[in-house]
Amino acid sequence: MKKDNFINVTQLPPPLKHPTIFKAFQSLAEGEAMVIHNDHDPKPLYYQLSAEYPDTFTWEYLQEGPQVWEVKITCTQKEETVGEIVAKDYRKAEVFKQFGIDFCCNGGKTLSEASKEVNINLDTLLSELEKADISTAAPSQDYAKWPLDFLADFIANTHHQYVRETAPIIEGLADKVSNVHGASHPELRDVAKRVKSLTADLMQHVKDEESFVFPAIKKLISSGKPNIENGESLDELIKRMHVEHDHAGEDLRYIRKITDDYALPQDACNSYMYLFEKLKEFEDDLFRHIHLENNILFPKSVALETV
Repeated sequence: MKKDNFINVTQLPPPLKHPTIFKAFQSLAEGEAMVIHNDHDPKPLYYQLSAEYPDTFTWEYLQEGPQVWEVKITCTQKEETVGEIVAKDYRKAEVFKQFGIDFCCNGGKTLSEASKEVNINLDTLLSELEKADISTAAPSQDYAKWPLDFLADFIANTHHQYVRETAPIIEGLADKVSNVHGASHPELRDVAKRVKSLTADLMQHVKDEESFVFPAIKKLISSGKPNIENGESLDELIKRMHVEHDHAGEDLRYIRKITDDYALPQDACNSYMYLFEKLKEFEDDLFRHIHLENNILFPKSVALETV
């Protein structure tokens, strides 16, 4: 038992007791345990853990009063994150999109955390995810089983190429629609500015990935060492890519918010409608692109580097 896995609850201020315990539990790896030392039976904690993390721990009393209670809590099964779920089966992505759950940039959240954030009952979410199992997944969707160098090439040749081809189209459309309809729909001016910033950032982002990140991953696979030309470690590069992914996700969420989820006004012309359709298409492709990197390519590469 690691020393930091022993928590003397009696030494903590009341408001910090349960948050400290929950944080410690979340940090446990599967099979690891922590001991709670208290001056009364912590049974309420058991019920709260059971509600938040059902079927993921065991509860064993080591001492039961009258002055001291000690309980050993063992993590038996780590709750999967949203990103891990989609990495195993991309069909589940449609369920998360339906409920407004970000599975790419914020894919590190558990189902419990994600359902609370969007105010969806966890059982409802689980039920919908189970329904997704009924549909048949094409072999091409099993990205988690692809070799990492092949996955990197796929991302470059599919999603990066899509960004290069589509970004100028969207930027031109956004400027055109803003110029024509900006007076009556001022949010379009913000859309045009944000689209220009987003596409510029993404063009540099895909260039950096193809110049530094992907070659480093391929070198790691072939020789066991990433040998990055610009001096950054692979971990540093990947962290920078994560930050840039977050910024892109924030841009798209902002655009969706100010357009009221791409709601078209009555005076929308064909270019207006086409812009919104292309933005929705661009968002869908980018989220899949980011998911493949954040939840599959990058974590597997980092794990390979630390072997």
